[in-house]
Amino acid sequence: MSLHNEIKQLIIDCLDLEDISIDDIDTEAPLFGEGLGLDSIDALELGLAIKKQFDVKIEANSEATKAHFYSVASLAAFIESQRA
Repeated sequence: MSLHNEIKQLIIDCLDLEDISIDDIDTEAPLFGEGLGLDSIDALELGLAIKKQFDVKIEANSEATKAHFYSVASLAAFIESQRA
């Protein structure tokens, strides 16, 4: 499974988005606001799930973290940069 799809599946699983499939989530679309429509509670849950699954450090409340969580694509780039 590609990292993008792995992240999409993690979003679906950790946020109980039963009516959404991997194909429904646009890799480049915003996760918050107009895109997938996630909120700050979702961000916390997703952040914890990403830390656990991918073993990355995430700075709470930083502008960089907000940028990383913009889309599936930006999250994938962040995770890959942490693995390097």
